[in-house]
Amino acid sequence: MLNFIINNLNELWIVISSIVSGASAITALTPTQKDDNILSQFKKLMNILALNVGNAKQV
Repeated sequence: MLNFIINNLNELWIVISSIVSGASAITALTPTQKDDNILSQFKKLMNILALNVGNAKQV
């Protein structure tokens, strides 16, 4: 499993960033807060995985 992640890291980042971009577009087009909250939780997870914590986190 770890070998798969290491060997395909570039492709995985492309897929993950595409999902975030698509979800952001959907939440921008819909008036409800429920989908916005789901995307917010996913973005928090992505920030942790990208090590955007502490002083590295954007304000």
